[in-house]
Amino acid sequence: MTLQQMRYAITVADCGSMNEAAHRLFITQPSLSSTIRELEKELGLSLFLRSNRGISITQDGEEFLGYARQIIAQYGMLEERFIDRTTRKTRFSVSTQHYSFAVKAFIQTANEFGLENYEFAIHETKTHTVMNHVRNMKSELGVLYLNDFNREALTKIFHEYGLEFYPLFDCSISVYLWKEHPLATRNAIPIEALQPYPCLSFEQGDYNSFYFAEEVLSTYDYKKTIKTDDRATMLNLMKGVYAFTLCSGIITEDLNGSDYVAVPLESTDRMTIGYIKKARVELSDLGISYIENLKRAGATSGQRTAP
Repeated sequence: MTLQQMRYAITVADCGSMNEAAHRLFITQPSLSSTIRELEKELGLSLFLRSNRGISITQDGEEFLGYARQIIAQYGMLEERFIDRTTRKTRFSVSTQHYSFAVKAFIQTANEFGLENYEFAIHETKTHTVMNHVRNMKSELGVLYLNDFNREALTKIFHEYGLEFYPLFDCSISVYLWKEHPLATRNAIPIEALQPYPCLSFEQGDYNSFYFAEEVLSTYDYKKTIKTDDRATMLNLMKGVYAFTLCSGIITEDLNGSDYVAVPLESTDRMTIGYIKKARVELSDLGISYIENLKRAGATSGQRTAP
């Protein structure tokens, strides 16, 4: 098995078509098909199912591609550090649930190290994608939360994906809403008072289990709900239809503006904000800086920082 074979298989999976993959790789379709067949023969399993409508990935193929992506990413890092350092910038990538404080910490890290010296990327995305990005080393770090409801399920996935979770700070639950919302001036809000208003939550795509929800109390029977996959759209909905969401209570006014407030929810539930990293992989200097900036976000907001 060669790196070229793995790259070819990854490209086929990304394109969903032998013809498109061959075009992208600048080789003929028969040559690509032959290479994939040789790889499958060597592995003793089928990576792809072929049909007139194109190709689909088998279960064995999904597992193989997960490992292959890690190997290619590691090799790329090896090349970048020891072979081609003069022409390539060091990369730093983070994947996170939809947290403005995680974006602010990223900005602080980028400014600290200098945008001209590094290649930065941040992915504000779905819960499972955060885990998958770190698993496949597309991102060095992932930012998400655990609580009593999802802890066991997500910890099991961390173990399966070779990930480690590190707590940053604990948060009580707050209701995030527009400052002109009828409930915005309260000192605390009981969950029953939220029933007349739409509850906003982030769409989780194919992985839409309650365990992957970015919002706590996801199993509560809300009368009105709206799903979105964009934080800016969520803010617009808060103004347009008096909607709300449940959050950590960490406000980032310099990014989201001062038109929104976080009011404590009358609840004993708590959430632990933390980061995930690949097990047995040492953090880069940028990763260490980013984590420190995340901790400062929690300390600034008055949240209890984890040891």
